[in-house]
Amino acid sequence: MKDLKYILPGVLFGIILTKSQVISWFRINDMFRFKELHMYLIISSAIAVALAAYLLIKKFKVNDISGNKIAIAEKEMNKGVIIGGVIFGLGWAITGACPGPIFAQIGGGELPAVFTLIGAITGAYLYSRLKSKLPH
Repeated sequence: MKDLKYILPGVLFGIILTKSQVISWFRINDMFRFKELHMYLIISSAIAVALAAYLLIKKFKVNDISGNKIAIAEKEMNKGVIIGGVIFGLGWAITGACPGPIFAQIGGGELPAVFTLIGAITGAYLYSRLKSKLPH
C-alpha cells in the first residue's frame, strides 16, 4: 500500500499518454513526416510546463522530498550529445516510442513494444559499459 502513491500517478500518466494518442506509432510517424501538428503541440506544452517548473524551482529555491536543495547542473554541449540525440531520434522514429510511452504501449496491448523495451534496456546497458570510450 505504501507504493500506491507511486503507482497511481504512473497509471494516470499512462492513461493520459494513451488518450492523447502520444503512444500511437502513426501519430509519431506523421510528426516526423511533418504531416500534422498534434505531437508538436503536445511536446510544446510539455516544454512550457517544464520551463515554468524550472523557473519556479530556481526562484523559490525549492527542496526535494528529502529536504535537499534542488541543484540543476549546467550541461555542456559536445559531439556526444549530438550523436546521442541522433541515435535517440532514430530509435524514436523507428519504434514510435521514447522511454515513457513504451510502458503505456505495452499496457495498451501493443506487444511489439516489448521489443522496444528490450532495445531501450540493452542500449542503456551498453552505454553504461562503453561510457568511458564514448565522446562526452
